[in-house]
Amino acid sequence: MPVNVLSISDKVVPFIYSTSIKNRYDHIDFVLACGDLPYYYQEFIVSMLDVPLFFVRGNHDPEVEYGKAGERCYPHGGIDLHRRVVCHRGILLAGVEGSIRYKPKGKFQYTQSQMWRNVFSLLPRLLFNRLWHGRYLDIFISHAPPWTIHDQPDGVHQGIKAFRWLIRTFKPRYHFHGHVHVYDPRTITETLVGDTLVINTYKSRQMTLELDGDQCAREVTKPRIKLDHRSDCGEEEPPRL
Repeated sequence: MPVNVLSISDKVVPFIYSTSIKNRYDHIDFVLACGDLPYYYQEFIVSMLDVPLFFVRGNHDPEVEYGKAGERCYPHGGIDLHRRVVCHRGILLAGVEGSIRYKPKGKFQYTQSQMWRNVFSLLPRLLFNRLWHGRYLDIFISHAPPWTIHDQPDGVHQGIKAFRWLIRTFKPRYHFHGHVHVYDPRTITETLVGDTLVINTYKSRQMTLELDGDQCAREVTKPRIKLDHRSDCGEEEPPRL
């Protein structure tokens, strides 16, 4: 079935962060946010389009974002996919946040070994998906790219070995990532790895995906957007669905 997706990462796009977003993207089914984006920007998108937003954090995302609306620790109205597998309208999604660790401190930075643990945490649900739905995963999102795919040799933009193994083993149809900025139009941003199309979604991409959806036992619904200005930063993560 065709699914219209808006994917975003790393940089605020002026024509998205404007009132024209509803006319430009009124056909979008859901949004994928791959990190390093202001939480207020993601909230604006989900409130204007009134569609689900699935996100992971990037290495530059703050633990707390301060603004006129108060403190945020995540984009209200979004669904955090870090170390989670969810089913939305028959589409199986999962995600892992952050980048390779390149500084001694950094909330959303991980060593290669820690990234393996993040990926392994997904395995029970992926195996369940295979038994229940006949496939492991449809869409995987991350901030960092897989090892040797769209990555760079410097210590900051190194790819993740566990992601390369995940897409080879569990064969999601699509893997969206950010982190690697694209300035040269000749840069490769789409690579087919086995059965998986790996997509660098720097800034934004609008795509129609071909997916084999089915009926999930428990559908994901959009969480309510928080309307008051009180801080929720005592919570470790967004409210579960």
